Amino acid sequence: MIEVDRLTKFYGNHAAIRDVSFSAEPGQILGVLGPNGAGKTTTMRILTGYMPASSGTARVAGFDVFEQSLDVRRRVGYLPETPPLYAEMTPTSYLDFVARIKGVSRGDRPGAIERALHATATDDVAHQPLGTLSRGYKQRVAIAQAIVHDPEVIVLDEPTIGLDPKQVIGIRKLIKGLSSDRTVILSTHILPEVTQLCDKVVIISRGEIVAEDTTDSLTATEDLEQVFLRVTTSDVVADEEAVAESTHAEPDDATADAGEEE
Repeated sequence: MIEVDRLTKFYGNHAAIRDVSFSAEPGQILGVLGPNGAGKTTTMRILTGYMPASSGTARVAGFDVFEQSLDVRRRVGYLPETPPLYAEMTPTSYLDFVARIKGVSRGDRPGAIERALHATATDDVAHQPLGTLSRGYKQRVAIAQAIVHDPEVIVLDEPTIGLDPKQVIGIRKLIKGLSSDRTVILSTHILPEVTQLCDKVVIISRGEIVAEDTTDSLTATEDLEQVFLRVTTSDVVADEEAVAESTHAEPDDATADAGEEE
């Protein structure tokens, strides 16, 4: 369903991601896990067609993200980290607006909106202005816009950020239900979110993939926190050791001679 091969994205001379490769199967929840600034959001934006890559390839449902962008967008639902909600609109009017953008026909829109509202349990606030809703309801409406066109793939970037514990539980339950007939990519830095929801995990650190496996395999001998710390801190430790070695290195001949002359 999703095939990513050696994606690289430069901002000037800085590589936000480098040679990122992974895959996800139909019906699978894939967790993309990493520290803040690791390159998760950049990867999600490239996959959803919001941003071009500098190099590499990506295919969604058999379509090339770069060569067949419109075909990919019809098949992908995207929840960005900061959803573009409009306070004066109601969930119903907002979903109608999104459905039109996504190409849902006039005759199919009422049914599509009803299904999205029901799936996200937002029926009871369907006609209230978005600006009056709680953070949890707003996030549910944001997920509703990602599924209103019935996509094959759903990409969720930090879906529970800023929510209280009760809202988090509700959103996680909702995400689990969405995966029954879709592929879900969940980008997060919250470890419990991954262990509770995901079938497979990709860990990104400093813009590179440092681990990829099923959740069960990754956690067979150690918990996810231990795995995460091990694979994301190894580079930092290596850098610190290199600095320490250079600090305590023997002085070269010129430095030694200078010291003797003193």
